[in-house]
Amino acid sequence: MLGKSAPPIIISIVVHAALLGAMAFYKLQLNDESDVVAVETVIADERDQQEFEQELTTDMNVSENLSVQSGGMVTTNLGSAAASPVAQTKIEASEALKDPEINVTTIADISLPGLGEIAVDLGEGEVSGEVGARVEGYGAAMHRITLELTRMMKKQPVMAVWLFDASSSLADDREEIQNNFDKIYEELDIAKKQATSGKQRYAALETMIASFGEKTYPHLKKPTGDLDDIRKAIGEIKEDPTGKENMYTAIAGAIDQYSVGAKRSDRKLAIIVVTDETGDDEAMLEEVIAKAERAGSPVYFLSREAIFGYPYSQIRWVDEETKLPFWIRVDRGPETAFPECLQYDGFHRRWDSASSGFGPYGQVRLAKKSGGIFFLLNSEEKNMTGALAQTQRKFDDLAMKEYEPLLLSRRDYEASRNKSEFRKTIWQVIVALNPHSGYDPQLNIRHEHYPMDIAEFKAEGKLQFDKVVRAMNKVQEGVNRLEKVQSLRDEEREPRWRAAYDLAYAQLLCYRVRQFQYLLALDKHVKENPKPKDPKHNEWYKAYTRDMLPPDEQQVKATKVDMEELEKQKALAFKMYDRVIKEHPGTPWAQRAQAEKSWGFGVKFVSRFWSPRYDDPKVQARVPKF
Repeated sequence: MLGKSAPPIIISIVVHAALLGAMAFYKLQLNDESDVVAVETVIADERDQQEFEQELTTDMNVSENLSVQSGGMVTTNLGSAAASPVAQTKIEASEALKDPEINVTTIADISLPGLGEIAVDLGEGEVSGEVGARVEGYGAAMHRITLELTRMMKKQPVMAVWLFDASSSLADDREEIQNNFDKIYEELDIAKKQATSGKQRYAALETMIASFGEKTYPHLKKPTGDLDDIRKAIGEIKEDPTGKENMYTAIAGAIDQYSVGAKRSDRKLAIIVVTDETGDDEAMLEEVIAKAERAGSPVYFLSREAIFGYPYSQIRWVDEETKLPFWIRVDRGPETAFPECLQYDGFHRRWDSASSGFGPYGQVRLAKKSGGIFFLLNSEEKNMTGALAQTQRKFDDLAMKEYEPLLLSRRDYEASRNKSEFRKTIWQVIVALNPHSGYDPQLNIRHEHYPMDIAEFKAEGKLQFDKVVRAMNKVQEGVNRLEKVQSLRDEEREPRWRAAYDLAYAQLLCYRVRQFQYLLALDKHVKENPKPKDPKHNEWYKAYTRDMLPPDEQQVKATKVDMEELEKQKALAFKMYDRVIKEHPGTPWAQRAQAEKSWGFGVKFVSRFWSPRYDDPKVQARVPKF
């Protein structure tokens, strides 16, 4: 037994040594048909708490000393670098954490490095980068950037290249960053004075400012350490009207332009990217990763969370002259190499801005592989619109630990997915029911702008009726495919894929009820020819309602579906949604299931006024491209 006087550090080491020794005798039984790339565990080492939840300070006071924090520490909050663990369990439920029986007789002398040595020795060159630092705003993120640059400056001079997204959607963010630069560079000035010696040819820190849109635009003639020049350069960034964000081209260009000179002069090149979109040239991702690794240049991102299982989001923009709101699509996801959720809502492409809780796949993978950090900005985005836009953006970190995206290359990800019949089937259903261009745009059913004239409504209704009947057949085929692999569901090791299956199955059961309700609503509208609520209203649009329409006798005879059957199918969909909520609590899957339950299963047509000025070419010309 250890004496009561034993130092706490020694007791900690003994406990962890015993745990590791006990774990050496465990044998994991693996399915012979499954190829496991790597086994990750949270038990093997004493892990820093930031691995599970990292909240960064928002203190805006300038530091008065040179504090150094180790960079490049592995945190897997926002993505897994390799294969998934063999068994995923919540940490607090793990058997390995129960009190072990320890019989200790002697302890050898152990020499541990001090905190100062750890801060110097660990860095982006030693371990892979950080894939998840959650921050409430740019101030907190930039404070951490200060620590990273300070750490690097202790070893060698640093050239920091800041790349700013020049799109309209980031205008307010650029202003906030400009305001925070004073704090950063006042703190860094302390580090520069301590790190710069009289024999150095270059300053300890030089900065380059550039922006990117369709092209990359430098805003300084050459890297500088002058704060006034840096602040002025940021203020000169102009919005790129093309709506293009060739981010990876800009990163590759910065590495090509500055890495050779930095290496020749023994300086460290660090790339810092500020953006709120995924980038239009993500096909270059693996090429940029290779460049960053060869140059030893960590890439840091100050960015937003990806949309849950979906590439797009919507930003609300209001025309100042007409006061008309517009909804502009932006690229904001997904969090995985390929979407793992349905791109369809039963009538058309998804129109939501639900948070995935993780960063965009390409940015997170690049930060991880290059030894940088992905900063997930958690602050509110007031102009984001679409379903679930203003709902919960932050999820339980311990719960989300089990649902990390797999950060393999797309080729390796696809190969891994195709080895599993279960995962491959889910992907096939997602592709078959994808309403976007290049897949099956005929799945997009009109949801607004139905004519007020009954004859015109009948003609439009007939077109949409036929499309919905076709869509119902495809949805039913999706249900059939998922039910064929239902027996494989409990054999799936990865919680993400179990959640993907559970949610997709519940959604398809729900969608076929809503689609049938839409057909009944069309028929009811044509028969009754209702009047608009307001004489000024000029169109009808489709809306959900909690009350389902009962089919009449003729409809029951034609379809063999009565109200009892509809209620039965609705109850089944509710049961599956509840399964998602129960088995995946505190996650985006549960949030989505809860929301879709509340949207109602019935369909009705509602009148409204739609301004004809939306079609005015002059107004359309003013709408920006984000």
